[in-house]
Amino acid sequence: MARVIAVANQKGGVGKTTTAVNLAACLATANQPTLLVDCDSQANATAAIGFQKDPARHTMYHALILGEPFEKIVQKSQVEGLDVVPADKNLAGAAVELVNSDQREYKLQALLESVREKYKFILLDCPPALDLLTLNALVSADAVLVPIQCEYLALEGVSELLDTLMRIRRTLNPKLEVEGILLTMYDERTTLARQVATDLRSFFGTQVFQSVIARNVRLAEAPSFGKPIIFYDIHSKGAEGYTQLAQEVIANAEKRVGTGARSANSGA
Repeated sequence: MARVIAVANQKGGVGKTTTAVNLAACLATANQPTLLVDCDSQANATAAIGFQKDPARHTMYHALILGEPFEKIVQKSQVEGLDVVPADKNLAGAAVELVNSDQREYKLQALLESVREKYKFILLDCPPALDLLTLNALVSADAVLVPIQCEYLALEGVSELLDTLMRIRRTLNPKLEVEGILLTMYDERTTLARQVATDLRSFFGTQVFQSVIARNVRLAEAPSFGKPIIFYDIHSKGAEGYTQLAQEVIANAEKRVGTGARSANSGA
């Protein structure tokens, strides 16, 4: 069964979509079949992975609101081993249309169940707000990956997000874990970035990934060419950072599987 990871932060501009797209591409190229689900009506992840706008394309909206099965909506991407559930602007209406639905927080979870056995990882790119689309993603997820920009205000945002996660864990998804906190747009030349990184590591400890995503022009350029960074510039700092992150995520998943196997054996 795939490990479902929501890439989420209530604060915008912290590198959520960049992280979801590039981590998904790096996982796929590491022979981990991956599904990237674009849960944001801005459809930035859909564009960044190379899909042009197409009004005829069936998207996440058709699955959530019109009940189309995920199998009909999943698209092959340019990256071997990486499939995509695209989004479009109609998804903005889905957040409103879901309000009066039965089991509205569990719609995405039910859709994912049909495809979980096909993949090792499913990444959910969340909108920068705690709306019903984000809530659906967090209820569906096994874990949350939180990108944080290395600046002071980001520290305040992460405490709000963790409060939200605690509430969701108490009410809607008791198994929700923190996959890790990822430092993004890191500039080692600035004292502020180094201080924020130090503060986060001292407070959250091993929950902060060792991988750090440096501020990188090539990483910012890649989406305009519809390519993940490992296809756009494999030698860039951005490609290096996301390749390392993918290895950490894979290692964490393997550790969990090993722990589960040991627990099962000890309980026999």
